[in-house]
Amino acid sequence: MALSMTGYGKAQFTYDSHQTTIEIKSLNSKQLEVNLRLPANYREKEQDLRGLIAKEVGRGKVDCFVNIENVNSSDVCISEQILTDYFNQFKRIADELQPDIPTDIFSLAARMPDVATSAKEELSPEEGALLTEALGTAIQQLIDFRLHEGEILKNEVLSHIYIIDQLLTDIVPFESARVEQLRDRLEKNIGELATTIQIDQNRLEQEMIFYIEKLDITEEKVRLKKHLDYFIDTINDEVSNGKKLGFVTQEIGREINTIGSKANCFEIQQIVVRMKDELEKIKEQLLNIL
Repeated sequence: MALSMTGYGKAQFTYDSHQTTIEIKSLNSKQLEVNLRLPANYREKEQDLRGLIAKEVGRGKVDCFVNIENVNSSDVCISEQILTDYFNQFKRIADELQPDIPTDIFSLAARMPDVATSAKEELSPEEGALLTEALGTAIQQLIDFRLHEGEILKNEVLSHIYIIDQLLTDIVPFESARVEQLRDRLEKNIGELATTIQIDQNRLEQEMIFYIEKLDITEEKVRLKKHLDYFIDTINDEVSNGKKLGFVTQEIGREINTIGSKANCFEIQQIVVRMKDELEKIKEQLLNIL
């Protein structure tokens, strides 16, 4: 399973004279970063809400906004001082920038935070429970969103893994020919040298075998195949683990690089370049997997 770190959720509840709306969204991040904005009425629940987000979301840059809309205007308190401050600041900025002063500047100031608050400042246990439940609903929507996006990411990443696996098979026809070509080239060059210097044939044969064995890529191919299979098993696991997939990807890249450095064959090196291209696409997608 792969969970995307991109998600969105929303929930609402009504209590007494006001309606509360919770919106939560997440983006990719190496760690958990929570930006939680609460009305003054709900500040006492901040730590509990942060704990719930941390427990359920896991990792990512999370923005959670809680907004209260009062249904009964008789329960609303208008802060004249805060409203005046907002209005004066907007008007001063407008005068400095010399634009046409908007006719709705007062309406803009009236919509700013803490201008209108509920006359009831204390949070009841019943409303606190509804707040926690609504946040849980919003988080579940976010997780469902992550699951859907994660499935898309998973299929995209696996398509690149399968291409690398096929490219690994495409190397085989060039391997035996590569060794023979290398042997013929060495023997030709040594034959030319033999006309000017004396060569120990037994020692020469040993050195040639040693040199050709150093260029053998069988072990690298076996390890690369195992890493590819392990990547597939990991991404199909019941738990999403983007960091683990990142570590496996590093091992895949290491084996691809070694094959390229030992190839000594233009066709194999071309295949290696294509492998690296697919691997880069995987790395980009893994940045958004939880």
